[in-house]
Amino acid sequence: MNELNIEWALKELENLIHLTASGASETPGVIGLFPRGSESDIAAQAQVAEQILDRVLPRWRTELPDDPYIAWSRHHEAATRARAQLNRAEEIRQNLGDDAPQISAAKLHPWIWSGARSLWQSGHFVQAVRNAATKLNAETQNRVGRRDVSETDLFKQSFSLDEAKPGKSRLRRMTPEDSDTYRSLQRGAMAFAEGVFVGIRNPLSHEVDQEMPEQVALEHLAALSVLARWVDESTVERAGELS
Repeated sequence: MNELNIEWALKELENLIHLTASGASETPGVIGLFPRGSESDIAAQAQVAEQILDRVLPRWRTELPDDPYIAWSRHHEAATRARAQLNRAEEIRQNLGDDAPQISAAKLHPWIWSGARSLWQSGHFVQAVRNAATKLNAETQNRVGRRDVSETDLFKQSFSLDEAKPGKSRLRRMTPEDSDTYRSLQRGAMAFAEGVFVGIRNPLSHEVDQEMPEQVALEHLAALSVLARWVDESTVERAGELS
C-alpha cells in the first residue's frame, strides 16, 4: 500500500474543515448554527476526506461525539484532529521520548488488512483478527487450488517437502534443491503456520464475548501478514510443473 500523501491529505482536510465550520445563519428569520458550505459541497468533500480520516483516525466514527444540533459536527472535529496529527506526528513521537519504528495495520499484507479493516476501524479487534485469518486461509486455498483441507492441515500439505501430486499442489519458497536452506524454509513455513492457527486463530474462536488490546491485536495481524507474504511470494508446484 502506498504512503499517504501528507500534503494532499492536509489540503483535503482543510477543505472539509472550512466547509463544515458552523456560523449563524445569514438568512433573515432563520436562527441557529449552520455549516459554511452547502450540503452537496460538504457531501462531495466528505467522500474523499472520510478515506483520509479512516487512515489517520481509524475509529473516528465511533469514538468522536456527534452534535445532533450541528450538522457535520463529527466530521469537523475528526478533520481538525487529523490535521493536528499529520502536522505534528514527528514532533509528538520525538517529544514523548519514544521514536521507535511503528507498525501500521494498513501497511500489512493486503490479504490481512482487507480481511480486518472494517471491524478494526470499529474497535472489534478479536473479530478483525479472526476475519484476517479466514481471508488468509481462503487466499491460500485459491493459490493451491484446494477446498478439501484448511488452516493447519492446508499449510502443512502446501509447504510439504513431498513432490506435488494430482490435486495436491505445493508452495515453494525457493526453487526446490537438495540443500538445508530449502528444507529449512519449507519446514519453517509449516511450523510457523501451525503456530499462527493453533496459537492465534483457534483460541479466538472461543473468545466471542471478549476483546483484546489494540496492540496485541496488531501483533497478531503482523504474524498473519508474515505468513501471507510467504504464501503470496511462493511459487506453486503442481504435478509435473512449477509456476
